[in-house]
Amino acid sequence: MKPAGVVRKVDQLGRIVLPKSLRKRYQMNEGDPIEILVQGDQILLERYRPRCVFCTSMEEVTEFKDKYVCGQCLREMDQMKG
Repeated sequence: MKPAGVVRKVDQLGRIVLPKSLRKRYQMNEGDPIEILVQGDQILLERYRPRCVFCTSMEEVTEFKDKYVCGQCLREMDQMKG
């Protein structure tokens, strides 16, 4: 990961503004969900992608009763029905 060379200050509410050039480059629009991750002493911002509540996979994820479940876990649950 290379530095973007941009410095921003955190405001009174803990917010920062991402430069327009970065938002455009990564196709980030107002209202898009962003996940905040911590890795060691670094804070990472990543476009949010839902993960399966059972196995954390991001493949074939669908929403079911306000939870996200991947296709593989759905197939396994279907097999358990007998």
